[in-house]
Amino acid sequence: MRSARAAAVSAALLVGLTTGCAGHAGTAPKAAPSGSASSAAPSGSPSGYADMQKKVDAAESAVAAADRDAASDDDR
Repeated sequence: MRSARAAAVSAALLVGLTTGCAGHAGTAPKAAPSGSASSAAPSGSPSGYADMQKKVDAAESAVAAADRDAASDDDR
């Protein structure tokens, strides 16, 4: 049961990351004209970096929660 749950979480993570990155179509974003760089992203990072980092952090948290749930004895 634990491997099935881990596989489901992994599949959901893959779908989420694929969907989040699909707008870029595998290409690097166009460089912003000088003087209009976003202050939210670190210098030299792609424009959607901060949002994608939040999605990755949330996915990692969900995987950790699923692992804790699978390891718990509450439902046995």
